[in-house]
Formats: sequence, C-alpha cells, structure tokens
Amino acid sequence: MKGRTFAEKIFNADKGAIVFARPDIILTHDNTSSIFSTFKKMGGDKLFNSDTLLITLDHNAPPTNSKLANEYQVIRDFVDKYGIRKFHDVGDGICHQLMSLYAKPKMIIVGSDSHTSTAGAFNAFAAGIDRTETAGLWKQGETWFRVPESIKITLTGKLGQGVYAKDLALWIIGMIGSSGADYMSIEYHGDGVKTLGIADRMVLANLASEMGAKNAVFPADEILDAWFGVKTEGLWADQDATYFNEISINLNDIFPVVAAPHHVDNVKAISEVRGTKIQEALIGTCTNGRLEDLREAATVLKGKKVAKFLQLLIIPASKEIYKQAIKEGLIDIFMDAGANVLASSCGPCLGTGQGIPADNYNVISTANRNFKGRMGNNASNVYLASPATVAISAITGEITDPRGIIADDKFQYHAPQSSRVDIQKGEDRYSKGTWNYADVDNLNTDQMFAGNLTYTVQSSEPDKIMPHLFKGFDDSFTERVKAGDILIAGSNFGCGSSREHPSVGLSFAGVKAVICKSVNRIFYRSAVNQGLPIILVPEAVDAFKQGDEITIDFEQGLVHIGTKKFGFSALPDKLMEIFKAKGLVNYVKNK
Repeated sequence: MKGRTFAEKIFNADKGAIVFARPDIILTHDNTSSIFSTFKKMGGDKLFNSDTLLITLDHNAPPTNSKLANEYQVIRDFVDKYGIRKFHDVGDGICHQLMSLYAKPKMIIVGSDSHTSTAGAFNAFAAGIDRTETAGLWKQGETWFRVPESIKITLTGKLGQGVYAKDLALWIIGMIGSSGADYMSIEYHGDGVKTLGIADRMVLANLASEMGAKNAVFPADEILDAWFGVKTEGLWADQDATYFNEISINLNDIFPVVAAPHHVDNVKAISEVRGTKIQEALIGTCTNGRLEDLREAATVLKGKKVAKFLQLLIIPASKEIYKQAIKEGLIDIFMDAGANVLASSCGPCLGTGQGIPADNYNVISTANRNFKGRMGNNASNVYLASPATVAISAITGEITDPRGIIADDKFQYHAPQSSRVDIQKGEDRYSKGTWNYADVDNLNTDQMFAGNLTYTVQSSEPDKIMPHLFKGFDDSFTERVKAGDILIAGSNFGCGSSREHPSVGLSFAGVKAVICKSVNRIFYRSAVNQGLPIILVPEAVDAFKQGDEITIDFEQGLVHIGTKKFGFSALPDKLMEIFKAKGLVNYVKNK
C-alpha cells in the first residue's frame, strides 16, 4: 500500500476524493446570530450535537453600536436555550487563541472563520468554512471535504536572534505566492520544527490561509507533549507519502521581512523598506497576540517611548494572557512606553473597532492581512511584520530592523506576486451580460464586501448586502448587475476572509456563473452552498475579450466564447444536488 499524507490519513481516502465527515469542533464567533437565522431557515430546531459547538464573542468586542449589542444578546440567548457549554463572552479572548483550550491531536475542526487553520499547531485538521455550511453542520452534524493534495515543508537549522516565526511565515508566502498552496494541506517536517514552540506553530498555521491553503499541520511531538503536560497520540504522514510539492528551508537563512501594501505576498526585506515613516502600530490579533509575542515586544519597548504622535495599540489574544502579562509587568512596560492596551478582541485587524487609521497613515501590524481598506480606511497602508519589528518601529517612527543593525538583505524569491487592479470611475467593464474582470487576480472578499460591514449586515439578509456589493472596487456593479449575468475573473478569485456575503449577494442578484482561472477554497465552498457555479477554465479567461458573447452548457460541460469551445469538469453528484436545490439551505431543509 502506498504511503499517505496527513490529510489522506485523517479522512482515510486518497487525494481528490470527496468524503463526508463529522467534525469534532465547530467554531463560530460574532457571526453566530446570522448562522442561527440560516439554521432556522433550514428548518432547524434541535442541534445535532451541542457539544461540538464552540462560540466566542470577539470580532466586535465590546460591541460598538446597539445593533451589534443586540446580536450579541441573541447569541447569549441561543447559548442559554441550547445549553452550549463551550461559550466565551466578551473579553475572554480571540477565537483562535481560545481554540487552544480545546484542540487535540487527530481532531477534525471547522470554523466560520478563515484562520481556523491555526489549530493545526495541535496536530488537528482544521479548516475554515462559511456561515451557511456551519448552519448545516448544526443540523446534520456532517459536511463534505475534498481530500487535498499536500505540500511538504522541511525545516532545518534555527531562527537567529531578532528573527521570528512571523518572518518565516511571510518568507514562505513570498516564496510561493498568496495562491501557491490553493486548496492544499501544508505539512511541516524536519529537525527545525523542534525549535519552534506552540506559539510559533500557531503563527505558521494561522498564515496558511494567506497561502491559499486548506490547512496546515504540525506533528504531535515532544513540544506538543510539553504543552499538554502528557504524552500525546497523534497522526502523521508516512515517510513514503507523495506530495504535490516539497520545499526545504534552512531557518538560519531567514532574516526579518515585512509584507508591504497591499498584499500579503508582497514580501520585502526590512532593508528594502527601511526608513518608511509610520503613524500607527498594532501588536496583537489571532496571529501574534500570545504571551510570547508580548514578551518580545516588551523586551524592545522597556525603558523606551513610542515616537511622537505615533499610536501604538497592543491587544493580548485572551484574558488569561492579559492577566499573565500584568503579573509579569509587561502591561506597565507598554503603558510607560505610551502604548494603548485594549481588551482582547479582533476589532482593529478588520476595521470594526478602535484604532482605525487616518488617511495616508502607514500602519505596521502583526496581523495577517494587509488588503487595501482592511483596517477600515482605503486611504491607509498596512505593513505586516513580527512583534519585535513592530515594537522597534513604533519607537523610531519608521520601519526598523529589530536586530539593531543596518543590513543590506534582499528578498530574492520571485513567485507570482499579487498585483492590484482598481476599476477607475467611469470605466465600463460590462458588455452583453458579462462582467469583465479577466485581468483581476486576487479579487478578495474585502473588495467584494467591506470587512467593517461583516457584522452590521447579516449574510442571511441578501437584500441588505446588495447596496454594498463590489463597492470600492467597481462602484457600478450593484446598480447594473442583472439575473443571468456572467462574471469573468483571473486567478485566486475570492481570496481573503471566509465571509459569505459576496457569494450570497452574487447568487441573490441572479449571476449565472463565475468563470475564473482559480478560486479560493472557502469561496468555492461558499459558492456551492449558495448555488452559484464557479467554473475553472483558465483558457477561456485568456481568450475572452470584452464584447464577446458567452454561453454556458452545464450538461455538456462547455463554455462557448463566440465560435470557440472550452470544456470544464462537472461537480460530483452529491454537490450537484445542492445546485439543483438552489443552495444548501433548501437542500438541508428538503432532506
């Protein structure tokens, strides 16, 4: 029998197979109220297994308006009515940090958040899904998975002084690009893995989402045993497993890097952006708000002051981390340096809470995304870096190397880097029922539906989504889109957050299909759940010219562009049933 990867073992199936499985944990957060609405539309009354639910209030915590506060109360009432035992209220912490209290080796974990992959640090298979699918899981207890191909990353050596897991994660993204691991499972191997603590592993697993990956996973080794305080029994790949790609990295070669605006794979050495003036800095989020991160920052900030007029925000990832930081004197160090220490929440990361930057601000952040407008202002720029780099930069007021040296490093990798296409005012991308975004790669969910609206407009309210659909990208779209329209796009369509608002809006508008070169895996699942066909035909995208007439024959699996024909693969029968039912809500309700 041939060797198997971690993903093939946990699903007991070969790559490419469609399997149905029951997750051990189903994570939701502020979106729980929207999921509950969808659950009721599905005819939901009883939960399949309330013990699998983990619910946190973190993305807008504390709530910033009465609507959000009312939704929080809806969630608390739901928790009380259904006896949910794994519930964390405002201030307890960020969902992916709190997941560390529950994740165990060999678990299957899903969550209505794209960074659910963080739990792969605990030898679990952890992946993001959307809200509709989550509601279906509440009712049915199981969902479908396509067993992914895998990438093996072998680490040797040890990170040097002033170099951290965040640098390594951004380094890998810069090597392979933001779509370099589309729908893949990433496995971390090698002696270098043993030099990485659980906090480091959580950073790397968290940022798997920014590589396009379905999940990332680490072995159950002595490091994990020490975390749990007991010997763990994990699951791991066979030595003779077959991989889509194998990458070797010597940790000794890594130097401090940043992801420059406006994409995570726009990776540069500190020396390439050294001296860039910054006006705001953020240390925290689900990526880098752990105690180890705060200790790194405090070592840099101790006895120093942040630059004049610079705003430094620090957000511990959980209440327990906050309390321990107080005991260790870290909070005193931060406040003495002039930082603002906020309650545990996600807010600034996606522009829903305190800390929204002003126009033309450069922000340096430990978060995981730097899309234009990600922090709540399209006129600002976000650089991503390690806690140590953010801390020293906050002191100097400009991007600075945490090693305290003037280096001449150059990031040499040339993976396909994301470029940004902005639709200019007055530019018409619509003709003969087709929206032409063929030149737009990495059309992300923030561009399709702004992140700061994610919890003020529920995904179960499609009519309320429509006025905001594609606003800030193509402002004419929502007023002109018609039933039967086709959308043409480039690579990595729908990357970014797991928010399902774009797919809900496109389906509600009656869009017949999206034809693209490749698609982000969570968006693909979301589109299936909304009955919105995503057709992957790169040749058709390249052949399309604005003004061409397009027809789609779903039964024959053909796209017609003028006289040219392009074939595509049909979905498996079980998924076609969801399309025939016009979405997962009807499918589950009818069953």
